[in-house]
Amino acid sequence: MGSIYKENLSMLTDLYQLTMAYAGWKSGTAQGPRRKVGVFDLYFRANPFGGGYAIHCGLNSALDLIESYGFSDSDCAYLESLKGRDGKPLFDPAFLRFLQETRLEVDIDAVEEGRVVFAGEPLLRVQGPVWQCQLLETPLLNLINFETLIATKAARVKFAAGRDDVLEFGLRRAQGVDGGISASRAAYVGGADATSNILAGKLHGIPVRGTHAHSWVMAFDDEREAFLAFADAMPNNSVFLVDTYDTLEGVRNAAEAGRWLKSQGHQMLGIRLDSGDLAYLSCEARQILDSAGLPEAKIVASNDLDETLIQNLKMQGARIDIWGIGTKLVTASDQPALGGVFKLVAVKDGDSDWKYRMKLSEQLAKITTPGLHQVRR
Repeated sequence: MGSIYKENLSMLTDLYQLTMAYAGWKSGTAQGPRRKVGVFDLYFRANPFGGGYAIHCGLNSALDLIESYGFSDSDCAYLESLKGRDGKPLFDPAFLRFLQETRLEVDIDAVEEGRVVFAGEPLLRVQGPVWQCQLLETPLLNLINFETLIATKAARVKFAAGRDDVLEFGLRRAQGVDGGISASRAAYVGGADATSNILAGKLHGIPVRGTHAHSWVMAFDDEREAFLAFADAMPNNSVFLVDTYDTLEGVRNAAEAGRWLKSQGHQMLGIRLDSGDLAYLSCEARQILDSAGLPEAKIVASNDLDETLIQNLKMQGARIDIWGIGTKLVTASDQPALGGVFKLVAVKDGDSDWKYRMKLSEQLAKITTPGLHQVRR
């Protein structure tokens, strides 16, 4: 995370986490013999997408944040500027010095990334001073909720695709810079085979894939000329986007470029369909490519695909080899949030025994399970 933001993200939290930390400091429960130690579970209440499981993701980002945790001079200068309703400083300067001098004393137990997990079981357990655990609540939920959601979506897409490759193409539609990078990483954890996101590839070692856009074709007077120019420039990475004008004519032009590549000792990788009736067009494209002596050329499909559309296209007999999934994957369009929570399940003062804690609610789903939990398969 530091490679993106160039500093730690300790301020990535909600104000009420800091006001609780301040109240603990003032009351003497943040340090000394009366210090309260707690255990918090991070879990989600319902399996996403109406399914039966989730894929745990975001742990590496969470540990990265915890290992670099600390409040800088500029952080404390900002906190010192905050005022209460009476116009007086919100925080005592001595508390801000306490923040700067304190290092996290938390133990983390977690399910490994990429594991199948279920509603109600802890993905991550944090044990330590209550005020420190509270400071971690918001960033941990931010990181794990989103990446787990996207990894689960990717797993569902990959399951629908079967043995076909799945490419994550969502950066331009992602929710901001970090939303794009963490979505690419989570999609890879969930089963995507590669991403178009170069920065995610650099930061996380994810394979990258991609060729050209419609603008490449439109910059030339003739589609055939555009394909041949691209083939000449990229003989080892030629996948031609064929639907800029007339899709099937585009496939024929791509086949001509493919034959030229073959004559030069290279191999055309394939074509991409980005619009229209993908089942019909892929079947027609397969016939054209095979007739041109290019049976090895793959057919890539994109255009707002998800697991449901992939299943439908397969049922229609589509001849698609590779699936490019963008918006609906990186935004989890049919469920925009996981709804994970971070709840206190046990607490003790000083050297006392653990006291289990349970939150009650008129909503059954919001009642918590007290005690120190372990996950078993």
